[in-house]
Amino acid sequence: MSERVIPLVDQRLAAIPVPLPWTHEPPTGLLSDALGRPLRDLRISVTDRCNFRCSYCMPKDVFDKDYPYLPHNALLSFEEITRVARQFVAHGVQKIRLTGGEPLLRKNIEILIEQLAQLRTVDGLPLDITLTTNGSLLERKAASLKAAGLQRVTVSLDGLDDTIFRAMNDVDFPVDDVLRGIEAARSAGLGPIKVNMVVKRGTNDHEILPMAHHFKKSGVVLRFIEYMDVGATNGWCMDEVMPSAEVIERIQSELPLVQLDPAAPGETAERWGYADANGKHDTEAGEIGVISSVTQAFCSDCNRARLSTEGKLYLCLFGTQGHDLKPLIRSTATDEQLAAAIAAIWRPRRDRYSELRASLPPDANGGSARRIEMSYIGG
Repeated sequence: MSERVIPLVDQRLAAIPVPLPWTHEPPTGLLSDALGRPLRDLRISVTDRCNFRCSYCMPKDVFDKDYPYLPHNALLSFEEITRVARQFVAHGVQKIRLTGGEPLLRKNIEILIEQLAQLRTVDGLPLDITLTTNGSLLERKAASLKAAGLQRVTVSLDGLDDTIFRAMNDVDFPVDDVLRGIEAARSAGLGPIKVNMVVKRGTNDHEILPMAHHFKKSGVVLRFIEYMDVGATNGWCMDEVMPSAEVIERIQSELPLVQLDPAAPGETAERWGYADANGKHDTEAGEIGVISSVTQAFCSDCNRARLSTEGKLYLCLFGTQGHDLKPLIRSTATDEQLAAAIAAIWRPRRDRYSELRASLPPDANGGSARRIEMSYIGG
């Protein structure tokens, strides 16, 4: 285990000023970056707070009772978020994912969902609106989220063993409450539901097969995520990464799988279906996914932008600086100027951290600049 690194500088303060654009071209819905990657997916963090203290995301020794969370007046309002989202949609965004922290801690989040649900893509279609949650509040909120216009949820769940799960969330939260939340989401019609399991070798990798057995034939898509070197506080160590290929091999030992085609361009998960006796995909048994952001970079077709809860735009999950849109949002800038600013940020984008990391020697992966914390911009 590597030594825990405690950041001395608040990376939320590191931001690139965005000048007010005076000339612009109307959005066409076809905005691409310097590597030809279109803008299709916007992930919006609505809070930097969470009620869990998972060691790979918000370790308790950093995010303690004295941690300086953002004050409420620093957060974008729901109306401001919707205004910005509208400009992204004009550039081609088709999917919006609400994240955190824990997004269900944001008071009255249903109001934001209602506002976003009114937006339409450049083709006049409803947006794909989804939300990632730890599931702790999902049982009580699933019905209201669905009524507001939320379509799908992704639930983070790192194991079924209650002792392991309580230890990993580090606040002694029981796994049964999350499972009830998943069932409430299913009953409310929020689907297809996805469950994300971050796999740390030596911590919860023995939960891979129990999770696969549990969710097979449930209609839930279980996805295994390689433990990532996001931020600077989680004490990341390559020795704790279990490659997705090894995860698949372990599941194959008991549950035969067949590889499936990607569901959409830019999809982060490699899909595998449970196989029937003839080696074909048993659609009733369902599927799993693996997200290999450490061992198999998928930068080449990354179409995602991330907006922090205080209005900073990040072009990569492993970014070190955001582009500060809030001064434009809270100034006299018009919607056209805001859209032009977004285009000016996206067009020169060349971010491909995971591809570059794979080409570096192991001791060079950290780099000189601290990456932004995942709890601040979402996963």
